[in-house]
Amino acid sequence: MTLTKKIIIGLILGILVGLALNVYAPSLFDPLDTYLFQPLGKIFLNLITMLVVPIVLISITLGVVGLGDTKKLGSIGLKTILFFMITTCIAITIGLTLASVIQPGLAGDFESMLVDELAEEDTPEKAPPVMETLLNIIPTNPIKAMAEGEMLQIISFSVLLGFAINALGEKAGKVKTLLEQANDIVMLLVNIVIKTAPYGAFGLIASAVGGLGLDAIKAMGAYFLVVILALFLHFFITYGSALFFLGRINPITFFKRFIPAMSVAFSTSSSNATLPMSMDVAQENLGVPKRISSFVQPLGATINMDGTAIMQGVATVFIAQVYGIDLSLTQLLTVVGLAVVASIGTAGVPGVGFILLAMVLGQVGLPVEGIALILGIDRLLDMTRTAVNITGDAACAYIVAKSEDGEVKLPEEQRI
Repeated sequence: MTLTKKIIIGLILGILVGLALNVYAPSLFDPLDTYLFQPLGKIFLNLITMLVVPIVLISITLGVVGLGDTKKLGSIGLKTILFFMITTCIAITIGLTLASVIQPGLAGDFESMLVDELAEEDTPEKAPPVMETLLNIIPTNPIKAMAEGEMLQIISFSVLLGFAINALGEKAGKVKTLLEQANDIVMLLVNIVIKTAPYGAFGLIASAVGGLGLDAIKAMGAYFLVVILALFLHFFITYGSALFFLGRINPITFFKRFIPAMSVAFSTSSSNATLPMSMDVAQENLGVPKRISSFVQPLGATINMDGTAIMQGVATVFIAQVYGIDLSLTQLLTVVGLAVVASIGTAGVPGVGFILLAMVLGQVGLPVEGIALILGIDRLLDMTRTAVNITGDAACAYIVAKSEDGEVKLPEEQRI
């Protein structure tokens, strides 16, 4: 049985058990929640949080090291990076806007549980002024920043470390190799942690639904629909417009020709696993030259995480609404910046989005426990996000090829 099926089963069982306890046996809910549901969920959340600092430090450093190769490719590298950064900014802006307007976090009454839990801890402090945030980006002690989980400082240190490794070239070859090996280890740990997701999903959803009943299901459904709507708008409007105006190709024609790769991405939830297929489809069905496809699409699998950025934007606003916290403009801009920067070097494997979301929530003063509300249904969204991500990679490859070569030959081409 695949991990996706296991997570869906865990979700369904959690909903059924939670509803049954909420309606028919409320007296049994508290002991089961204390000794079964919450421990399962807490263990999973702790495992995710444990990996935040190492995965951010290693992946972003390697991402910057990888970007050093773009100097050799000149305009191709510049166009590729600009396309990915701009579309990621657009993606998270769409997510933040839709979540702020539709307000999925207000679809259910969570105050009875979540806000009380937050009150037991320290209420998140107001975000510092923008200038103070900018000045604090550079750490005075990188080790201290890692120990305290100061993500903006960790990211800035990682970027500088990546530039230094690039500048030294072969002299820093062993350091680069060490980081690559460390990245393999962290990715193995991510895969191990994600295998516990079905049990975490069961515990977290059973706890939420058992405590809140149908309100929890209603709110999760609202979150699901907002993310799907944001992905739909980004897919057809952002990518569609880019293909129409920059690639001079009918977007529908492009999407139809790329469907084989999208179907694989949907089933694997992994940009990396889909990469051989997506490159082959781009070259054979869309006519993208191999020299461009071989650079743009692997780079996209590393730094183009538009679907994940949308999830982070919607989830952050959703969780803030659930806890009754108003996010300031500084905090919203922080979310945008983190989503864009953190996408550099993030491995295209299932589950990494949760680790990045934990980082974003912690940075803007929101409780990581809010992940419990979206964990169960996120696997379905992850499949859709991956299909969006690889389509963006292929769209960028086509547009760059069009700008470099002038003409991209399509079999039975239907250009506008």
